[in-house]
Amino acid sequence: MISRLNSYSNLRQRVIAALLGGALIIFSAWFNSWTYFAMFFVITMLTQLEFYKLTGLDGMLPLKFWGTFSGMFIYTLTFLIEKHILSYHYYFLVFPIAAGTFFIKLYRKNDIKPFTSIAYTFLGIVYVAVPFSLLHVCVFINGFYSHEIILGLLFIIWASDTGAYFAGTKFGKTKLFERVSPKKSWEGSIGGTIAALFMAFLISLFYHDLLLWEWLVLSVITVVTATYGDLVESLFKRSIAIKDSGTSIPGHGGFLDRFDGILLATPFILAYLILF
Repeated sequence: MISRLNSYSNLRQRVIAALLGGALIIFSAWFNSWTYFAMFFVITMLTQLEFYKLTGLDGMLPLKFWGTFSGMFIYTLTFLIEKHILSYHYYFLVFPIAAGTFFIKLYRKNDIKPFTSIAYTFLGIVYVAVPFSLLHVCVFINGFYSHEIILGLLFIIWASDTGAYFAGTKFGKTKLFERVSPKKSWEGSIGGTIAALFMAFLISLFYHDLLLWEWLVLSVITVVTATYGDLVESLFKRSIAIKDSGTSIPGHGGFLDRFDGILLATPFILAYLILF
C-alpha cells in the first residue's frame, strides 16, 4: 500500500494519506475515550521514537527505550487520572520514573557526554509526551470526555495546514521565517488563518461544548502556536541537516512533521481553557 502511494505525486500522496489517517483518527476520537486513548497512544509512541532516532543521527545517545517508556507512562497516567480511575496522587510516580534515567546512565560506559544524552532523553519526554498528555486534560476539561474538543482542535489544525499549503503554493511570495523554513510565507499563513476561522465557525454549528467566540479564540491561538510549532520542528531538522523527520506518512514525512503543530499548541490551548 505504502509503496504504491510512493509512486504518486506528492500532492496526491498527501491527500490520500490525510484522508485515510484522518478518518482513522476521527473515528477513534468519536467512538469513545478508550479508542481515543489508544489512537493517540500509538501516535505519541511513534513520534517519540522518531525524535530519539533523529537525535541519534546527530551523535547523541538518548535512552530511547527508557525515554519512550517514561513518556508513555506519563501519557497513560494522565489519562487514567483525568478519567477519575486513579487519584492525582499517582502523579508523584513520575519523579522516580524520571530519576531512573540518571541511574541507567551511570552504568553506560560508552557514553562520552552522559549528561547531554540525559538532556535529550528528557527533551523527548517534554517535547513529545507531555503535550500529548496535556490533550487528556483538554478533552476532560468539563469533567467528562468530550470528543467535540479533540475533534474541533484537529479540524482547526487541519484546516489551517490545508489553507496555508494552498495559499502558500498559489500566492506565497513574502517569506515568513526564511532562516528556518524558506518555503513558508506570510500569504500562506494568512490563508491558513482564514481557513481556521471558517472551520471554527462551522464547528460551532454542530459542536456545543464551547461557544462560537471560544472556538474562534481557540482557532487564533492554535494557528499562531501551531505555526511556531512547525518552525521549531524545522529548526530541529535544520540543526541535524535533514529535510523530513521520516517517511512513515507518504506525502507528509514523519510523525514529527505531521504532529509538530499540536505539540506546541496544546499547552497554550489548555492554558486558555483552564483560565478563561
